[in-house]
Amino acid sequence: MVKIVLRERESAQEAVRRLRKIVERSGLKRELRRRERYEKPSDVRRRAKSRAIRRTKARSQQQTTGRL
Repeated sequence: MVKIVLRERESAQEAVRRLRKIVERSGLKRELRRRERYEKPSDVRRRAKSRAIRRTKARSQQQTTGRL
């Protein structure tokens, strides 16, 4: 849970902006969106596998372009 204390001479808008940054950095928003609906375990594995493949392709491209 993210908590925020209003600082001295800080407006409500500044506090909300600071709260949004904290929530974004903590990954809470992404986690809530991910848990909005049930996802089958096979879909979770499939997405993880495709993410890993994309990651390895990007790394291999970086290595090949770095050598040229």
